[in-house]
Amino acid sequence: MSLSTHVLDAAKGRPAAGVAVRLERREDGRYREIAEARTDADGRVRDWGGAEVGAGTYRLVFETEEFSDFFPEVAVAFVIDDPGRHFHVPLLLSPFAYSTYRGS
Repeated sequence: MSLSTHVLDAAKGRPAAGVAVRLERREDGRYREIAEARTDADGRVRDWGGAEVGAGTYRLVFETEEFSDFFPEVAVAFVIDDPGRHFHVPLLLSPFAYSTYRGS
């Protein structure tokens, strides 16, 4: 299974480089960090340092304070139901709004 993310600074119309992102897995009703990374120059995280990602509930926590005075962090929870597929979870960020979707 592979997991990637992409952060776009919608206010500036370009990738958000250097955003800290934590990958967390839900276990026993709580989230536990399993990996962390920073977005590259293209705003992407493609590698989680060998963290095992299988079926389950996960959360990406983006440290967005540099890009938004209103949202110091954004947490996106999602379910991986087929570990054989690639999952891409983009974040589009602006000072007072954000959106996300199941990418490809």
